[in-house]
Amino acid sequence: MFARRTDLNYYTARRLGDMAESLGKLARAFDEDTSREGQLTREDGLAAMQASAALVCGDCARCSIYGDSSREDSYYLYYLLRTFEQNGRVEEGDMPQMFQGGCPRKGDYLAQLNRSLGRATMNLSWKNRFLESRDAVISQFRELSLILEEFSHQIDQARDISETYGNQIRKLFRKHHMSVDNLLLLEYENGQREAYITVKTTNGRCVTARDAARLVSQAVSGTGWSPAKDSRSIVNRQYATLRFKEDGVYRMIYGAARVPKQGERCSGDNYTFCESPGDQVIMSLSDGMGSGEEACRESGQVVDLTQQLLETGFSPRSALKLVNTVLLLSGVQHPATLDLSCVDLHTAVLEVMKLGAVPTFIMGREGVERLEAGQVPMGVLRDAEPVLLSRKLWEGDCIVMVTDGVLDALPGEDKAESMRQFLEGMEETGPQELAEKILDFAVACIPAPRDDMTVLTAGIWKRPDRE
Repeated sequence: MFARRTDLNYYTARRLGDMAESLGKLARAFDEDTSREGQLTREDGLAAMQASAALVCGDCARCSIYGDSSREDSYYLYYLLRTFEQNGRVEEGDMPQMFQGGCPRKGDYLAQLNRSLGRATMNLSWKNRFLESRDAVISQFRELSLILEEFSHQIDQARDISETYGNQIRKLFRKHHMSVDNLLLLEYENGQREAYITVKTTNGRCVTARDAARLVSQAVSGTGWSPAKDSRSIVNRQYATLRFKEDGVYRMIYGAARVPKQGERCSGDNYTFCESPGDQVIMSLSDGMGSGEEACRESGQVVDLTQQLLETGFSPRSALKLVNTVLLLSGVQHPATLDLSCVDLHTAVLEVMKLGAVPTFIMGREGVERLEAGQVPMGVLRDAEPVLLSRKLWEGDCIVMVTDGVLDALPGEDKAESMRQFLEGMEETGPQELAEKILDFAVACIPAPRDDMTVLTAGIWKRPDRE
């Protein structure tokens, strides 16, 4: 049985590796450097003039506007194109003097020229949108390739420990009136363990997956285990495969407090706490531009899309890049910031990623540290790159995330430093009480909330069974 499973793992890893390589090659095949054009080109202008002359001028030779503009050193053509881009049309006063004084059909010519330049502008816009859409698809191929490659590596490096604990699990399940048909226990590189158990009850009753997880905990070194979120929740009389995961070394407790801008019914900020594959806890905070329902809708979309990608298995950086691309292609009018904190519950390593967000504060054993990055929000720049900051957390450390409405309310020129000093003077307390005290302090500094204000906090501690 052990050899068969090892061969199966090797085969699965190889197949996933081949798929990842194929997707990578597909992305590279389309990833040609097709440049985007932000402005109308010389060729666009000459084509518009030529089309206008063909439709209006006929065999008239009174002016040489096309011939003069076609010269390489012609400044007028550049002026004409920039004037159209700035004003949306070309007026008679923008044309050369010889045209204004000598053209008998200048009204028709100008109308046709504006139509031709308008079509060229529309074509340019659609071309660039097409290239952006193509880049979005390429990016997804590339990121999916990386996910499959990483998953392939995990399977290839996973150690099968079924033989070590298999008999003990079967015996304990049998004692509680459950029959195990098949099981697979894997241990990954970071020490995380996972179990797939095909089981049914033998006494006609049902058992919750959580109760079954407690039996796995008893059988496997006494450490805590839990049913996976995507697994079945009940064991009944029919054989079914349930997935269990060993709990991380650490656990996190969260807190949140917020208040909307004065006069608004809802906050334009949105946040979420979730768990991604591999026992990684995700805290995300998005500040919508402005306030009220529209800002809430914008920031909610950012938070929801990011959470879905992270729970699917995308890395935080890939998730932020893809959400940014989606917002660009959707033509969002009010971009939102995104602040992301990811904590590995097995290693207690924190990764912070930001797009346009204010600093994050780490309350640790040696004081309060602030982590800050760029100012560009999501959906503004196509190549906006999230800034990654990484720190090791220790038991009792606390993460503090806020929106700019909180910082802007604080006194002093350096708002982030004012927040850091306030946190330095805080007594040790729980995450929820800490979030409420931070918000109360910020609100007390101003007559009334001038912007939406949100505070997220999270403390990390070792699980009792891992101390």
